[in-house]
Amino acid sequence: MPTQTAATTTTSSPTPGIVHLTAGGVSLVLDCRDAALPAIVHWGAGLGALDEDALVALAAASVPPVAQNEPDVPVRLAVLPEPHRGWSGRPGLAGHRDGRDWSPAFTVTALDVRLHGDDGRDDAGTGTSAGTHTGTGGTVTADAEDRTAGLAVRVTVELLASGLVRARAAVTNTAAGTYTVDDLTVAFPVPSRAREVLDLAGRWGKERTPQRRELVVGTHERDSRKGRTGPDAATVLSVGVPGFGFASGEVWGVHTAWSGNHRHYAERLSTGRQVAGGSELLLPGEVRLGTGETYEGPWVYAAYGDGLDDQARRFHRWLRSRPQHPTSPRPVTINVWEAVYFDHDLAKLTELAERAARLGVERYVLDDGWFRHRRDDHAGLGDWYVDEGVWPDGLGPIVDRVRALGMQFGLWFEPEMVNEDSDLARAHPEWIMQADQQVLNLAIPEAFAHVLDRMTAIIGEYGTASTTSSGTTTVTAVHEQTLAAYRLMATLKERFPALEIEACASGGARVDLGVLEHTDRVWVSDDIDPLERQQMHRWTQQLLPPELLGAHVASGTSHSTGRHHDVSFRAGTALIGHFGIEWDLTQATPTEESTLADWIALHQEWRGLLHGGDLVRNDEVDPTRLVHGVVAPDRRDALFFLVSTGRSEVSGTGPMRFRDLDPGVTYRVDPVFRGPDHLLNPPSWWAGERRFPGRVLGTVGLEVPLLPADCVVPFRVTAV
Repeated sequence: MPTQTAATTTTSSPTPGIVHLTAGGVSLVLDCRDAALPAIVHWGAGLGALDEDALVALAAASVPPVAQNEPDVPVRLAVLPEPHRGWSGRPGLAGHRDGRDWSPAFTVTALDVRLHGDDGRDDAGTGTSAGTHTGTGGTVTADAEDRTAGLAVRVTVELLASGLVRARAAVTNTAAGTYTVDDLTVAFPVPSRAREVLDLAGRWGKERTPQRRELVVGTHERDSRKGRTGPDAATVLSVGVPGFGFASGEVWGVHTAWSGNHRHYAERLSTGRQVAGGSELLLPGEVRLGTGETYEGPWVYAAYGDGLDDQARRFHRWLRSRPQHPTSPRPVTINVWEAVYFDHDLAKLTELAERAARLGVERYVLDDGWFRHRRDDHAGLGDWYVDEGVWPDGLGPIVDRVRALGMQFGLWFEPEMVNEDSDLARAHPEWIMQADQQVLNLAIPEAFAHVLDRMTAIIGEYGTASTTSSGTTTVTAVHEQTLAAYRLMATLKERFPALEIEACASGGARVDLGVLEHTDRVWVSDDIDPLERQQMHRWTQQLLPPELLGAHVASGTSHSTGRHHDVSFRAGTALIGHFGIEWDLTQATPTEESTLADWIALHQEWRGLLHGGDLVRNDEVDPTRLVHGVVAPDRRDALFFLVSTGRSEVSGTGPMRFRDLDPGVTYRVDPVFRGPDHLLNPPSWWAGERRFPGRVLGTVGLEVPLLPADCVVPFRVTAV
């Protein structure tokens, strides 16, 4: 069924004009003249103050030439691309009414421009007629219709305070009969000098693997048809100037904020014009609009940057500015999954809690296996009742002990899934979607109410501070299922305002800005081998800041890969995220416990900077060396991490540079070591106090020793 939305009246009527919005070093210039849908004249580096004459001249100078065998008039590219204007790329609206009305010609009937205040929010009473506007961001909303086709659209474009742009469209059937929506895509123009595409791929256990290629004539399209974001999701699809890296090189990227089937794409036409865009990927017949019904597509975010770090920071700053973004220090967490799996034994789980508390852990999460019939992964999903055979006194004993030790308590759910071997499936087979997996159809009101009631009862009884939500959808009702999953999480948050939710779908298969509207953390991957996690953390941060990434200290021997690593490499890798432990601490030696306690204390000392600073990732020539870190917004403090992921082919990998410090400030640089097992302890190669201007640290850098494989060395950099 389509999304139902109430009609909204705008505060202004269309007036010829060009809108110039500025924020965060980015300019967005929109041509809203001639009652046409908004077209982007410029999206990219800030242009400074421009008067109306300059903007009109800029718009005129941006009109592409007419080539042979092309339309006789220049093709106008709107945010919602229109085939009737000659655009031969992917159309913005693809649909039909029994084969008719597939190429509508929209005329804008109302245009609303709202400028943001200095805090990035709408100023009171800022509804204004279109014209030339410059400010700290703003929103442009255009309502348009085609009376012949019986369709109306609303296109919204917003420049956020961080310099991030987002756009979405909605279509309404205003005529008799059914209108089938096949696609509703928003697109952003990309300059022709941007000729390289970078996006992410991957699979279960190795999410967010970068891949790069040339953008040639045609379409680079990344579709996700898994019913969820997927471990192989593009995440951020960027098009940049050849050779762009973390530190420099203009790049334009898009992200579709939707947790179901979705699409990212970059397209280059034979005319040389280029776009990048995205949409929800609708399966056949998913959205059929009756008279008066509306379908609204998801937000598609667009991030410009001079280098990938600049681009990533726009996402991070916007996420941190949201009212629902976690503001309390992210609690050090222990998750018991890899310690006990389905073997829930109160004595063992209590001992884990006691050991964790002694080390400084602040949150304890009881994972899969606490509910009825759940002795392996083939039964019990859907039966959200505490298993009386395993927990004869309920969860109270472990919950009480965890809280007595000063820790919060969290619990694992997978509300979208159901096993055929479950009481729920036997009682209500009609609630199950038959697909590759057994999925509970949350779009059925009774099924939704059942899951909500059971989760409410468990959370209400035990007052959990956090819950882990896992799930997937793989059938033709993906659209409604995704909305139902959002609604479930939103309702739980309304009922339990202190509740925090972690998104986990077979690991990191639901990492997107749609789910982040409802969750407080994502699980990056089911693979917590630190060597694999180095890459996954590095690239997940292209979209999300460290405090939203579940990053745990794995077992000594990885359960996923079989590799063995010392505590310091495992903890040093997890340090920059939302730090946690997923290791059977009852098997840890006293030395390992002591080392882990040191790293936990270090994280607690540094997490304000780790979770509030600007991301820095160096472009390193040697593939066995990674350098990354965070710099405080005032540039007075920084943390950098030197990581060896293998043995280099040469005996020295060159100086380590400390980027993005204040060039005129002098800094003290100190390597930090924790635990007697650290491979470079003591640091005999670093004698005395070292102070350097920021310009020297960023330009020349400092020589460091050739590290052994699988080693992390943090550096504290402090202004003096």
